[in-house]
Amino acid sequence: MKKMILPTLLAGLMVSASALAAVPTSLKEKGEITAAIVPNYPPMDFKDTATNTLTGLDVDLGNALAERLGVKISWQETAFEQMVSGLVTKRFDIILSGMTDTAERQKSVTFIDYFTSGPQLYTLTKNTELNQLTDLCGKKVGTSRRTTWPAEIAAWSKENCEAAGKPAIIVTGSEGSADARAQLRQGRLDAAMQGSETIPYLMLQEKDTYKPIGQPISKQFTGLGVNKSNPELVKAIAEAMQAMVDDGTYGKILKKWDLEQGAVTRIEMNQGK
Repeated sequence: MKKMILPTLLAGLMVSASALAAVPTSLKEKGEITAAIVPNYPPMDFKDTATNTLTGLDVDLGNALAERLGVKISWQETAFEQMVSGLVTKRFDIILSGMTDTAERQKSVTFIDYFTSGPQLYTLTKNTELNQLTDLCGKKVGTSRRTTWPAEIAAWSKENCEAAGKPAIIVTGSEGSADARAQLRQGRLDAAMQGSETIPYLMLQEKDTYKPIGQPISKQFTGLGVNKSNPELVKAIAEAMQAMVDDGTYGKILKKWDLEQGAVTRIEMNQGK
């Protein structure tokens, strides 16, 4: 057993040292990495109501990552719409806020993919007539207009509702996931869409209130975003995160948030489509 553990430990230390060596000189001199975050997406990113402090999967991963890179992390709360532009103008070094890796965003951002999930539809438990995805044909479904989900719902509806001679899903863009959820509770929507990683958390927080409908309609990668003009930082972060996967640090953080189902075994870049 000892003979197996020692090489693994040494390999992890070598990868960490490599990542530390690859950190851009400017970042080493600054001594901190600035991360954009929008804390409104539990359990990925949110604020502890008791302490008003940032918490969630991304916060734990970011803190562990900064330690691996030998720098402090400075979390900068911002609006969702400003994250990519802030990265491009170098207000932030990274985006670490449950952002979906998409081909469109890859035009200005390199994504280091660290989690998988999918857009999933859900409704109130009292809506007993809504049990499978096709039950939503002709119904009002809301989701954040800032995401790709409105288009994905419309595409799914075209293929599964309209093609079968059923009425199309009525897609409503909301100001965010919390807004869609509020409209659902108010009866203004029949269902809403949320990342599959979030629905179990919501069901735990508000017992007997929500239920998922079917399975996620697609697979998506969640990525840590880095400015495309900074390949050195991409390399350093990717190596450090792979070391966290290999030595179990990554798995422990996911387990803490009950998100093991979204784990990756290899840290890859720009897998989104």
